[in-house]
Formats: sequence, C-alpha cells, structure tokens
Amino acid sequence: MAGSQRLGSSGSSSREFHLTAGGAIHKVTGWWVPFLHTVFASTAFVGALVIGWKLHYYKIVKNEYYGYPDEWFPSVSATIGDRYPGRNVFQILIALTAPPRLLLHIFWYILTARAAPKRAKALFWIGFLRTWTCGGWVYVTSGDDHDVHDVMMIAYMLLTLPYMILLTKTCALSPFSYNDRVLTQNKRRRKWVAIMFFGSIPPMIYFFISHKVHHIAGAYTTYAFFEWALIVFDVMFDSLAMVEFQALDLAVLPAKPTE
Repeated sequence: MAGSQRLGSSGSSSREFHLTAGGAIHKVTGWWVPFLHTVFASTAFVGALVIGWKLHYYKIVKNEYYGYPDEWFPSVSATIGDRYPGRNVFQILIALTAPPRLLLHIFWYILTARAAPKRAKALFWIGFLRTWTCGGWVYVTSGDDHDVHDVMMIAYMLLTLPYMILLTKTCALSPFSYNDRVLTQNKRRRKWVAIMFFGSIPPMIYFFISHKVHHIAGAYTTYAFFEWALIVFDVMFDSLAMVEFQALDLAVLPAKPTE
C-alpha cells in the first residue's frame, strides 16, 4: 500500500514524502530508456537532414566529382557534419542520446548476467566501446579529420557485428521475463533487423567504389541511401529493447536513516 514516510535528524526539521506500493519515492518502467534513445537518435538524424535539405541542399549533395542533378540525395556524413546549424542541432541531440544509450548497456547486463554472465560482460564492454567509437565519427566529422572520422566509423561497424550477434543470442535469457513467447518473437525481429543491417553493407561498398574509383555519376546518391539504411536499422535494433525492458522498473528509494 502506498503511504508516506517522515525522516528527521537532530537539529533539522523532519521531511515527509510519498512512497509507492513498492516503497519507492518515484518509479518508472524501464521501457522509457530505449524509447528515449530511439526518440533522441531519430530526431537527431532526421532533424539534421531536414535542416540541411532546407538551407544547404545543393551544397550537401555535391561531392568532389558531381553535384545536382547527377547527385540529389546527401550522405550521412555531409548531412550531420558539414554545415551550420544542422551539425550543431545534430550534436546536441546526439549528446542527449548518450545517457539512455549507456543505460541500455547497463540494463542488458542486469537482465542477462544471471543466465549468461560471461556473455553479459562481453556484451556490455562491446556495447561501451561501440558507443565510444560512435562519438568518434559523430563529433569528429569528415571535414574536421577525414581519416579519424573514417577509422571511427569502420570500428563502429566492426563492433556492431559482435554486438548484434551477442544481443540476439542473449536477449531471450532474461529471468525477469513475464512472457516467453513475446521474447521469442522479439528475438526473431532482431535477427531480421541485423540481417538487413549487414545486408546493406556490400551494396553500399559497391556504390562507394563506383563513385570513388570509377567516378560514376549518381553512384554516391545510391551509396547515401544504403548509408541511411544502416542508420535506420541501427536505431531500430536498439528500439526493440522496449519489449524486454518492460520487465524492469527504475525506482528512487529512500536511504535508511542513520543512527
């Protein structure tokens, strides 16, 4: 039953606050963590694309060989890193994505550590390194340092392979599950999203080589579509955690009074 608790100490007035049925000051479902991550990440990329499209369209679709109308859709790098204010809006929103992203890794460890402790630790550290490399290509743009930007992006994509495989294999092992059938269905969705993510990489590389080596007009626009597809599938993959995280609550508990 919900109620109130009064804490006091010598020389100070007592404080009274409401407690939930579980004895917490405040409690929210863990569903909010992947939800906020999805909202901030999606808004960051879509917002940068809309701003760039409205203010700098001809500049962000132009590359070293061609411009409009041969190239008519911007790459991710050109959209998020080349122009003000799109770059700044993007980086602010991506900064807001960091707290729920780190909580995603912590909560996945909590959910899976009992059933598969070694796999849970590996998943946490791979996820953490993947987040760090994400910051590398987000905040060091191709205009700042092309080599650092590319190395960080390649490292991010390489870490995505074990991250998606480990999470797909581990996600249904949570002992806090309230519906095994739902977890199994969500695991199947993760497999398909991971397949679409990695299936987009070979054609993306093909069209990048067509642009960079063979200088084919329009190839970079096609490359850009596959690059944006990776962003969509990446965000979609982590958004599926909304199903598993319904079994967790985030609670603020009162500390025990000191004697």
